[in-house]
Amino acid sequence: MAATSNALKGKIEIDVDIKASPTKFYHMFRKTAHIVPHCAGSHIQGVDVHEGDWESHGSIKFWKYTVDGKEETFKEKVELDDENNKVSLIGIEGDVFKHYKCFNVIYQAVPNPKGEGSLAKLSIEYEKLDPSVPTPNKYLNLMINITKDIDSHFEKAAPQTKTVVW
Repeated sequence: MAATSNALKGKIEIDVDIKASPTKFYHMFRKTAHIVPHCAGSHIQGVDVHEGDWESHGSIKFWKYTVDGKEETFKEKVELDDENNKVSLIGIEGDVFKHYKCFNVIYQAVPNPKGEGSLAKLSIEYEKLDPSVPTPNKYLNLMINITKDIDSHFEKAAPQTKTVVW
């Protein structure tokens, strides 16, 4: 995990190797965010649309999740970047705002330079309410777990080929 300075404003980020293509991973958030709780049920308990719909830029969603064993909520406005397979969840309200003035979650998938699959580029841009607030590493860890669960879901859903011996 890389983090910028210890100032009030910061960004933490990490790259995670996944087997899914960049488009497939991005479309989970772009078109089918309603099934994320099914894929990552131990981390995400629910998501509802409050304004707009599941697929439109600017829609507002309300997430229920568990981090470090504690149930929390996050209301976000989605920003979609189809060209770069990038979705930004711009925080509006929720538990994170007890400690952060600004909290934006970004999922992006790019082709893996090592070959197959993708790199899921996960990041959080934040602004702490005061210097004593910790860097939001627990939320980045949550993003890692969600990403791995989604990738695992894709693997399980992929048709299995069988070798037939004649």
